[in-house]
Amino acid sequence: MTLQIRDARARALAQELAEKRKVTLTTAVIQALEGELKREGGKVSLAKRVAQLAGELKDQAGPGGRTPSKDEIDDMWGQP
Repeated sequence: MTLQIRDARARALAQELAEKRKVTLTTAVIQALEGELKREGGKVSLAKRVAQLAGELKDQAGPGGRTPSKDEIDDMWGQP
């Protein structure tokens, strides 16, 4: 089966990659698609990443956290 790329931009990108890698157009397309599929497979959803980050920050804060001092609160609000 032959690979036909009819879109001019897609063909130009595939040709550029093939030339840089010194491989055939078909090999370049296969490698690019395999790479993208591998990246997609390893992705974690945004919700899971946020939950993980929140858990890590909670662990770092320790139980109950601490109450900031008046000076710290003033610094946050830009008070002199």
